[in-house]
Amino acid sequence: MGSEWTLAEKPTIDCLKGMGYGFISPADHASLRDSENLVLFRPILIDALRRINGISEADARAAYVELLAKDDNEEWLGILRGNYSRTVQGQATKQTLRVIDFQNPGNNVFSCTNQLYVKAEKSRIPDVVVYVNGIPLVVIECKSPLNTKDKSGEAFDQIRQYERDIPRLFFSNLFNIVSDGTNCLYGATGSPSKFYGSWRDPAPRNADEFTDELSKGLWCLLDPARLLDLIAHFVVFEATDTGKIKKICRYQQFRAVNKIVDRIIEGKHRRGLIWHTQGSGKSLTMVFAALKLKTHLTENHPALTNPNVLILTDRIDLDDQISGTFQACGLPNPAQVESVGELRSIIGKGLNGLTVLSTIFKFAGSERAIPDSGSWIVMVDECHRTQEKNLGAYLRATLPNARFFGFTGTPVKKNDKDTYANFGVEGEGYLDKYGIDDAVADGATVPIHYTGRKTDWHIDDAKIDILFDNWFADLPDDKLEELKRRGVSIGDLVKHPKRVALIAFDIWTHFTAYAMPDGFKAQIVAFDREAVILYKQALDTVIADDLIKQGVPAEDARAKAAAMSACIYSKSQEDDKPNEDPQTEDVRAQLRKHYLDYDAEKAAKDAFDKRGQPPHFLIVCDKLLTGFDAPAECVMYLDKPLKEHTLLQAIARTNRVATGKRNGLIVDYIGVSRHLDEALSSYRADDVQNAMRDLDDLRSQLRAAHSAVMKLAKGVKRGTGNLKGEYDALVATLKTEDHWFEFRSLAREFIAIYETLSPDTSVLEFTDDLKWVACFLRYGTQVFEKKEAFDQREYSRKIREMLDKHLDATGLSITVKLRHITDPEFWEDFDPDEKTETDLKTAAIRKTTELRKITYEKIADNPHQFGKFSDRLKALLKKMDDAQISWGEKLKAAEELAKAIQAEETAHEGTGLSQNAFGILAVLNAFQPQHDGEDLETLASSIETLYADNETAPLFWQEKGELRKGLRQEVRKLSHGLGFSDVIALSEQVEDFALKHMAKA
Repeated sequence: MGSEWTLAEKPTIDCLKGMGYGFISPADHASLRDSENLVLFRPILIDALRRINGISEADARAAYVELLAKDDNEEWLGILRGNYSRTVQGQATKQTLRVIDFQNPGNNVFSCTNQLYVKAEKSRIPDVVVYVNGIPLVVIECKSPLNTKDKSGEAFDQIRQYERDIPRLFFSNLFNIVSDGTNCLYGATGSPSKFYGSWRDPAPRNADEFTDELSKGLWCLLDPARLLDLIAHFVVFEATDTGKIKKICRYQQFRAVNKIVDRIIEGKHRRGLIWHTQGSGKSLTMVFAALKLKTHLTENHPALTNPNVLILTDRIDLDDQISGTFQACGLPNPAQVESVGELRSIIGKGLNGLTVLSTIFKFAGSERAIPDSGSWIVMVDECHRTQEKNLGAYLRATLPNARFFGFTGTPVKKNDKDTYANFGVEGEGYLDKYGIDDAVADGATVPIHYTGRKTDWHIDDAKIDILFDNWFADLPDDKLEELKRRGVSIGDLVKHPKRVALIAFDIWTHFTAYAMPDGFKAQIVAFDREAVILYKQALDTVIADDLIKQGVPAEDARAKAAAMSACIYSKSQEDDKPNEDPQTEDVRAQLRKHYLDYDAEKAAKDAFDKRGQPPHFLIVCDKLLTGFDAPAECVMYLDKPLKEHTLLQAIARTNRVATGKRNGLIVDYIGVSRHLDEALSSYRADDVQNAMRDLDDLRSQLRAAHSAVMKLAKGVKRGTGNLKGEYDALVATLKTEDHWFEFRSLAREFIAIYETLSPDTSVLEFTDDLKWVACFLRYGTQVFEKKEAFDQREYSRKIREMLDKHLDATGLSITVKLRHITDPEFWEDFDPDEKTETDLKTAAIRKTTELRKITYEKIADNPHQFGKFSDRLKALLKKMDDAQISWGEKLKAAEELAKAIQAEETAHEGTGLSQNAFGILAVLNAFQPQHDGEDLETLASSIETLYADNETAPLFWQEKGELRKGLRQEVRKLSHGLGFSDVIALSEQVEDFALKHMAKA
């Protein structure tokens, strides 16, 4: 705790003070809150309401009371943005009351505090809380150290625990930060840890202007003016099938939107080009831009007065996708235009404040300018594709004076002069660029790797004649002549039945080892629609045969195999026409059979993104290669020669972030990866150099990562048969906590690369060392940090199972297993007989690790009864680092603490009080009573009866607000006259105890 205060919490508070935040001491909390279960700072909020809105103190107090009852995070966001009104003195109608003054940042009170005790069923004390005008907006959890890549550990667990146990603190919360005094990661309220990220770019400032990473990270997120901008324009709630998800911008979105707004305000240039790579949230960038352009709470400029915003795409499915995003995020009245006439009617009316979504095709043939076109701000998605067929010219003819901002998910080709001319400013290139490497570095996307499989079956033009002679020699003469007559194409070779059958078998073999164990999914990109059917048939056969071998009845196996994949392709008029050729007729029949209409396709895509359930494969040829967002997809089996933006867009289907997903993988059966430079030659090399990374590079990285971590274990003998002895030797080699943290970091990198490559055969030579290193992390965490290791949670299922088997086989699972104080085996470690010094050390470390966990649990359970053990735990942890004390003495100290906790658990025995009454007595004693113990014991028993009796506290009493209120009042009556310092707080903390120990369900 001391190091966390010194290294993280205090520097955080100092940074905030340096930015102008006032510091509120924990000693002042009581004077600012009506009770410990409330989190609004009453006098500060009431004063802000009066100052900002010019209302009376009585009206401000009434508003404060009303705000206390607001318990919905989305509603609170609206309140922060000014969507709150109530009646005030002297007004006949409701008046809008602002809780924040966005136009005048200095008119707000920015403050921070630490160690804010929030009373609840499970009371908690977050490290640092940031307030604006007495409203808690940001919770900062300080833990040391923090791993920015794996995003696991105590800090994230702590935030999740706070959100669960003290939800009142998060009603108005905007986002949370975890920090170790160096790294800062932030995420919106309720976000899983995988969506936490760092704010790498402090634009418009330069990184070298900051003294350290902490001050940079905190300034980026909490500089008062920037925080107000984030509140006003950069948080949305997006409706999904599973409920609403709160989303906060990433730095590239914040940066790009503000560049757009600044450009409009400056008025010098009327366009800009934005490249934000696929998977990095380009659609949300457009949402945030529209939100700021429409509301501009922090900006006051004539150029932003009620503008019209037009969002354009070049495809109906993208139009639907962006329209869905805008509507799901609750933007004011976005209108999706269905026809050319409707579009011209809307934009030609001369109205202001419109938000219109459409496709660029609806401008085809339009040459007449609309009136007041200068009031329109046009954002064009995938703008490089809108210059075709004069569509861009028609658009500009219709809106000659509009401001145009082009967005693209792929880089613009180096010879694409039209896109730069129509959306860029001369000499500027991109107004804002967020490339492939940026997204991977931030964890916004995962890296994409590729590997060539079955290279003998790769096909290109140069091999057609040779392959034809090999593959088609057994055809009947008439078929052979027909094929020669019309000419052999790559398609003929790609769709050769033997080749398809081989690849289908290879896909299934690879998929079951690589993706399926963790529930991930795959796309198969076939050459054309006929190839889609051929792969469907071949894959069904391969899977069914495999299931039958596993003992599944044949009929069930075939049904399960068929459900494993779904085909998605566009319909053709030819599909319904009969054909005399049996093979063609069979293909057309299968195309009719497997075709999915709009609803069925949507259902298949939705199911595909749900891990662990069918379909596991989507077989496609053209559809779903762009605009399809499925984080569950981790591998693409590519058997179609793609290039340029089609290739970039297709492979990006695998780059979305998902729990346990280290990377996307392209398995190349057609040979694209052998000619990658050629396929991407139309782009600037630095824009696409890491679009796909060869697995050979990763194999080299694995070798280097292995070498780096094993270098720190140099001199430690392995394979001796005594794994614990080997680990103790490594502990002795590492010696210090600093070296341990270095080893841990290198080990995680080694494990992550191994996971990414597995089941590639290149990992086999490293498997034994992987087991040795990964299992040591669990042991080392206990030895050096005296706490439980969480790394294994982040491993893939195949790695976890391998390590668990290794621990069991070596017997180390017994050593690293943590026991609770109620486990009879817990006490065996304390017996010093026949223990060597090494055994004593192991026992002392394990007991201290267990006691740390047990003590925290007990204090959370009843802080009044067990709070006294906090200092004793700190003393024990300090002793563990004292080289002057023997391990036997340390183990004895741990035993004394364990016995003291156990004695406290049974302290009620012999007192005549039940365990619950004794716990209540501990609460009563905390409020400085003036009467003797006998009166207090009688009162404790009476209160226990109050909550135990089904007459006064029936089933589910804990869920009934009025009943709970009545019980608290009864506690106050019973306590009256006994000289307690604060009977209201006493009744609340008695209720807190009862909620934990006496709830009835």
